[in-house]
Amino acid sequence: MKPNIKACGQAMATALVNAVLAVALMLLVEFAISGSFQVPEPYLWAGLLIWVVIFAGQFWRQRYLCKACESTRESHTPSHGKSTL
Repeated sequence: MKPNIKACGQAMATALVNAVLAVALMLLVEFAISGSFQVPEPYLWAGLLIWVVIFAGQFWRQRYLCKACESTRESHTPSHGKSTL
């Protein structure tokens, strides 16, 4: 369960940063074209969609990486009480 929570947190942070940057870029272009700083509703929906897509992809990737990291740690942990010689 812990790898899923860690993966969720990392994916949420990555998705939020990317969505905010995408919306900021859209607003910057809108300001350059129209000269007004209005936030059209479609831009907010686009930002939400960007967040969902990036979150889904990053969650899947981070969960895979966390599980791979844990299995690697478990396989490299020396067993206690056994001699390797």
